[in-house]
Amino acid sequence: MSDIAVIIPARYASTRFPAKPLAPLRGASGDVKTLLQRSVEAGRAAVADMGAQFALYVATDDSRIAEEAARIGADVIMTSEGCRNGTERVAEAVQSAGITAEIIVNLQGDAPLTPPHFVTALVQAMQADPGCGIATPILRCDAEAVQNFIADRAAGRVGATTVVANRLGHALYFSKEVIPFTNGRGVVDGVVPVFHHVGLYAYRRAALDAYMGWEMGALEVLEGLEQLRFLENGHPVRVVEVSAPGAVFWELNNPSDTALIEGYLAKMGWD
Repeated sequence: MSDIAVIIPARYASTRFPAKPLAPLRGASGDVKTLLQRSVEAGRAAVADMGAQFALYVATDDSRIAEEAARIGADVIMTSEGCRNGTERVAEAVQSAGITAEIIVNLQGDAPLTPPHFVTALVQAMQADPGCGIATPILRCDAEAVQNFIADRAAGRVGATTVVANRLGHALYFSKEVIPFTNGRGVVDGVVPVFHHVGLYAYRRAALDAYMGWEMGALEVLEGLEQLRFLENGHPVRVVEVSAPGAVFWELNNPSDTALIEGYLAKMGWD
Protein backbone atom coordinates (compact mmCIF):
# COMPACT_ATOMS: atom_id res chain seq x y z
CA MET A 1 0.00 0.00 0.00
CA SER A 2 1.33 3.43 -0.93
CA ASP A 3 1.26 6.43 1.38
CA ILE A 4 1.05 8.76 -1.62
CA ALA A 5 -0.42 8.33 -5.08
CA VAL A 6 0.61 10.81 -7.77
CA ILE A 7 -1.86 10.91 -10.66
CA ILE A 8 -1.31 12.91 -13.85
CA PRO A 9 -4.65 13.51 -15.61
CA ALA A 10 -4.15 13.87 -19.36
CA ARG A 11 -6.70 14.34 -22.12
CA TYR A 12 -6.32 14.63 -25.86
CA ALA A 13 -9.33 16.80 -26.67
CA SER A 14 -8.40 20.26 -25.41
CA THR A 15 -10.28 23.23 -26.87
CA ARG A 16 -7.34 25.62 -26.62
CA PHE A 17 -4.60 23.11 -27.43
CA PRO A 18 -5.69 19.79 -28.96
CA ALA A 19 -3.27 16.87 -28.36
CA LYS A 20 -1.44 18.98 -25.78
CA PRO A 21 0.03 16.04 -23.77
CA LEU A 22 1.80 14.87 -26.94
CA ALA A 23 3.20 18.31 -27.80
CA PRO A 24 7.01 18.22 -28.28
CA LEU A 25 9.18 20.39 -26.06
CA ARG A 26 12.88 20.93 -26.71
CA GLY A 27 15.14 20.96 -23.65
CA ALA A 28 18.46 22.63 -22.92
CA SER A 29 20.50 19.93 -24.69
CA GLY A 30 18.28 19.99 -27.74
CA ASP A 31 16.49 16.76 -26.84
CA VAL A 32 12.79 16.74 -27.65
CA LYS A 33 10.37 15.13 -25.22
CA THR A 34 6.59 15.22 -25.15
CA LEU A 35 4.82 17.31 -22.57
CA LEU A 36 3.55 14.09 -21.00
CA GLN A 37 7.08 12.71 -20.65
CA ARG A 38 8.30 15.92 -19.04
CA SER A 39 5.32 15.91 -16.67
CA VAL A 40 5.98 12.29 -15.67
CA GLU A 41 9.65 13.10 -15.10
CA ALA A 42 8.62 16.05 -12.91
CA GLY A 43 6.38 13.74 -10.88
CA ARG A 44 9.11 11.13 -10.45
CA ALA A 45 11.61 13.77 -9.36
CA ALA A 46 9.14 15.08 -6.80
CA VAL A 47 8.31 11.79 -5.14
CA ALA A 48 11.96 10.70 -5.11
CA ASP A 49 12.64 13.46 -2.57
CA MET A 50 9.91 12.48 -0.11
CA GLY A 51 11.11 9.09 1.08
CA ALA A 52 7.55 7.75 1.24
CA GLN A 53 5.92 4.80 -0.43
CA PHE A 54 4.32 6.09 -3.59
CA ALA A 55 2.82 5.13 -6.90
CA LEU A 56 2.61 7.25 -10.05
CA TYR A 57 -0.06 6.93 -12.72
CA VAL A 58 -1.23 8.66 -15.88
CA ALA A 59 -5.05 8.86 -16.02
CA THR A 60 -6.48 9.27 -19.51
CA ASP A 61 -9.38 8.38 -21.77
CA ASP A 62 -7.34 8.34 -24.97
CA SER A 63 -5.38 5.41 -26.44
CA ARG A 64 -2.76 7.70 -27.99
CA ILE A 65 -1.88 9.16 -24.61
CA ALA A 66 -1.93 5.69 -23.06
CA GLU A 67 0.55 4.52 -25.70
CA GLU A 68 2.88 7.43 -24.97
CA ALA A 69 2.64 6.73 -21.23
CA ALA A 70 3.54 3.10 -21.84
CA ARG A 71 6.49 4.16 -24.01
CA ILE A 72 7.97 6.17 -21.15
CA GLY A 73 7.27 3.46 -18.58
CA ALA A 74 4.37 5.09 -16.73
CA ASP A 75 1.45 3.07 -15.36
CA VAL A 76 -1.88 3.98 -16.94
CA ILE A 77 -5.42 4.11 -15.56
CA MET A 78 -8.06 4.42 -18.27
CA THR A 79 -10.95 6.71 -17.40
CA SER A 80 -14.20 7.64 -19.11
CA GLU A 81 -14.68 10.40 -21.66
CA GLY A 82 -17.22 11.99 -19.33
CA CYS A 83 -14.63 13.52 -16.98
CA ARG A 84 -14.97 17.29 -17.24
CA ASN A 85 -11.73 18.26 -15.51
CA GLY A 86 -8.62 16.85 -13.91
CA THR A 87 -10.10 16.48 -10.44
CA GLU A 88 -12.97 14.39 -11.78
CA ARG A 89 -10.49 12.26 -13.75
CA VAL A 90 -8.31 11.75 -10.66
CA ALA A 91 -11.35 10.87 -8.55
CA GLU A 92 -12.54 8.34 -11.13
CA ALA A 93 -9.04 6.85 -11.40
CA VAL A 94 -8.81 6.47 -7.62
CA GLN A 95 -12.16 4.70 -7.51
CA SER A 96 -11.68 2.43 -10.53
CA ALA A 97 -8.14 1.37 -9.58
CA GLY A 98 -8.96 0.90 -5.90
CA ILE A 99 -6.24 3.31 -4.79
CA THR A 100 -6.07 3.49 -0.99
CA ALA A 101 -3.23 5.99 -0.52
CA GLU A 102 -3.60 8.43 2.37
CA ILE A 103 -2.82 11.41 0.14
CA ILE A 104 -3.59 11.69 -3.57
CA VAL A 105 -1.58 14.22 -5.58
CA ASN A 106 -3.01 15.64 -8.80
CA LEU A 107 -0.01 16.74 -10.85
CA GLN A 108 -1.44 18.66 -13.80
CA GLY A 109 -0.08 17.39 -17.08
CA ASP A 110 0.63 20.86 -18.45
CA ALA A 111 3.17 22.00 -15.85
CA PRO A 112 6.54 20.46 -16.77
CA LEU A 113 8.44 23.19 -14.91
CA THR A 114 7.02 22.15 -11.52
CA PRO A 115 9.96 22.02 -9.06
CA PRO A 116 10.01 18.85 -6.92
CA HIS A 117 9.85 20.85 -3.69
CA PHE A 118 6.40 22.18 -4.65
CA VAL A 119 5.03 18.65 -4.32
CA THR A 120 7.01 18.01 -1.14
CA ALA A 121 5.71 21.20 0.50
CA LEU A 122 2.15 20.31 -0.39
CA VAL A 123 2.36 16.76 0.97
CA GLN A 124 4.03 17.97 4.17
CA ALA A 125 1.25 20.51 4.72
CA MET A 126 -1.36 17.76 4.35
CA GLN A 127 0.52 15.45 6.72
CA ALA A 128 0.78 18.22 9.32
CA ASP A 129 -2.97 18.85 9.27
CA PRO A 130 -5.05 15.64 9.21
CA GLY A 131 -8.22 17.72 8.93
CA CYS A 132 -7.17 19.28 5.63
CA GLY A 133 -9.10 17.77 2.73
CA ILE A 134 -7.47 19.66 -0.15
CA ALA A 135 -4.38 21.81 -0.49
CA THR A 136 -2.76 23.60 -3.41
CA PRO A 137 0.45 25.64 -3.80
CA ILE A 138 0.65 29.34 -4.57
CA LEU A 139 3.68 31.28 -5.74
CA ARG A 140 4.22 34.99 -5.28
CA CYS A 141 4.81 36.43 -8.73
CA ASP A 142 7.70 38.59 -9.77
CA ALA A 143 6.98 41.77 -11.70
CA GLU A 144 7.80 40.09 -15.04
CA ALA A 145 5.26 37.34 -14.44
CA VAL A 146 2.53 39.83 -13.60
CA GLN A 147 3.22 41.74 -16.80
CA ASN A 148 3.07 38.46 -18.75
CA PHE A 149 -0.31 37.70 -17.18
CA ILE A 150 -1.64 41.16 -18.02
CA ALA A 151 -0.32 40.86 -21.59
CA ASP A 152 -2.10 37.52 -22.01
CA ARG A 153 -5.42 39.00 -20.94
CA ALA A 154 -4.95 42.09 -23.10
CA ALA A 155 -4.35 39.81 -26.10
CA GLY A 156 -7.47 37.78 -25.29
CA ARG A 157 -5.49 34.71 -24.24
CA VAL A 158 -6.60 32.62 -21.26
CA GLY A 159 -3.38 32.16 -19.38
CA ALA A 160 -2.30 31.59 -15.81
CA THR A 161 -4.61 31.45 -12.79
CA THR A 162 -4.21 33.86 -9.89
CA VAL A 163 -5.54 33.53 -6.35
CA VAL A 164 -6.34 35.62 -3.30
CA ALA A 165 -6.35 34.11 0.18
CA ASN A 166 -7.37 35.03 3.71
CA ARG A 167 -5.10 35.32 6.73
CA LEU A 168 -5.87 31.75 7.78
CA GLY A 169 -4.24 30.34 4.67
CA HIS A 170 -7.45 29.49 2.83
CA ALA A 171 -8.30 30.56 -0.70
CA LEU A 172 -10.93 33.26 -1.11
CA TYR A 173 -11.08 33.04 -4.89
CA PHE A 174 -9.26 31.80 -7.99
CA SER A 175 -9.51 33.56 -11.34
CA LYS A 176 -8.21 33.64 -14.90
CA GLU A 177 -8.22 37.40 -14.51
CA VAL A 178 -5.31 39.02 -12.70
CA ILE A 179 -6.38 39.44 -9.07
CA PRO A 180 -6.13 41.52 -7.00
CA PHE A 181 -6.54 44.50 -9.30
CA THR A 182 -3.22 46.35 -9.68
CA ASN A 183 -4.16 48.87 -12.39
CA GLY A 184 -1.54 47.44 -14.72
CA ARG A 185 1.32 47.57 -12.23
CA GLY A 186 3.56 44.64 -11.34
CA VAL A 187 4.75 46.21 -8.08
CA VAL A 188 2.54 48.09 -5.62
CA ASP A 189 4.14 49.86 -2.64
CA GLY A 190 7.32 47.84 -3.14
CA VAL A 191 5.50 44.48 -3.13
CA VAL A 192 4.19 42.22 -5.89
CA PRO A 193 0.66 41.50 -4.57
CA VAL A 194 -0.27 38.84 -7.14
CA PHE A 195 0.00 35.12 -6.42
CA HIS A 196 0.16 32.54 -9.19
CA HIS A 197 -1.90 29.44 -8.51
CA VAL A 198 0.22 26.39 -9.26
CA GLY A 199 -1.76 23.67 -11.05
CA LEU A 200 -1.16 21.04 -8.42
CA TYR A 201 -3.45 19.58 -5.74
CA ALA A 202 -3.31 17.14 -2.86
CA TYR A 203 -6.53 15.55 -1.62
CA ARG A 204 -7.82 13.12 0.89
CA ARG A 205 -10.27 10.55 -0.40
CA ALA A 206 -13.24 12.09 1.45
CA ALA A 207 -12.72 15.41 -0.33
CA LEU A 208 -12.64 13.69 -3.73
CA ASP A 209 -15.79 11.73 -2.90
CA ALA A 210 -17.57 14.94 -1.85
CA TYR A 211 -16.45 16.71 -5.02
CA MET A 212 -17.99 14.06 -7.24
CA GLY A 213 -21.31 14.48 -5.43
CA TRP A 214 -21.58 18.20 -6.22
CA GLU A 215 -22.89 19.73 -9.42
CA MET A 216 -20.78 22.23 -11.33
CA GLY A 217 -21.43 25.72 -10.00
CA ALA A 218 -21.83 28.97 -11.90
CA LEU A 219 -18.37 30.25 -10.98
CA GLU A 220 -16.65 27.02 -12.00
CA VAL A 221 -18.39 27.20 -15.36
CA LEU A 222 -17.59 30.89 -15.92
CA GLU A 223 -13.92 30.67 -14.95
CA GLY A 224 -13.29 27.15 -16.17
CA LEU A 225 -11.54 26.39 -12.88
CA GLU A 226 -12.29 23.05 -11.26
CA GLN A 227 -11.15 24.06 -7.75
CA LEU A 228 -13.96 26.61 -7.49
CA ARG A 229 -16.39 23.73 -6.97
CA PHE A 230 -14.90 23.27 -3.51
CA LEU A 231 -15.31 26.96 -2.64
CA GLU A 232 -18.83 27.16 -4.04
CA ASN A 233 -19.82 24.30 -1.73
CA GLY A 234 -18.22 25.80 1.37
CA HIS A 235 -15.23 23.43 1.44
CA PRO A 236 -12.01 25.23 2.43
CA VAL A 237 -9.02 25.01 0.10
CA ARG A 238 -5.72 25.33 1.94
CA VAL A 239 -3.09 27.34 0.07
CA VAL A 240 0.57 26.59 0.65
CA GLU A 241 2.98 29.35 -0.31
CA VAL A 242 6.05 28.06 -2.09
CA SER A 243 9.05 29.77 -3.63
CA ALA A 244 11.19 29.01 -6.63
CA PRO A 245 14.55 30.79 -6.29
CA GLY A 246 16.45 30.58 -9.54
CA ALA A 247 13.54 28.85 -11.26
CA VAL A 248 10.59 29.92 -13.37
CA PHE A 249 7.11 28.41 -13.24
CA TRP A 250 4.78 28.52 -16.23
CA GLU A 251 2.09 26.20 -17.57
CA LEU A 252 1.56 25.18 -21.18
CA ASN A 253 -1.89 26.69 -21.62
CA ASN A 254 -1.74 27.78 -25.25
CA PRO A 255 0.40 26.84 -28.29
CA SER A 256 2.10 30.23 -27.94
CA ASP A 257 3.47 29.12 -24.54
CA THR A 258 5.66 26.47 -26.19
CA ALA A 259 8.50 28.83 -27.09
CA LEU A 260 8.33 30.45 -23.65
CA ILE A 261 8.61 27.11 -21.84
CA GLU A 262 11.41 25.93 -24.12
CA GLY A 263 13.25 29.14 -23.30
CA TYR A 264 12.83 28.47 -19.58
CA LEU A 265 14.02 24.86 -19.99
CA ALA A 266 17.16 26.19 -21.69
CA LYS A 267 17.64 28.87 -19.04
CA MET A 268 17.45 26.33 -16.20
CA GLY A 269 19.56 23.75 -18.00
CA TRP A 270 16.85 21.09 -18.00
CA ASP A 271 17.31 18.46 -20.69
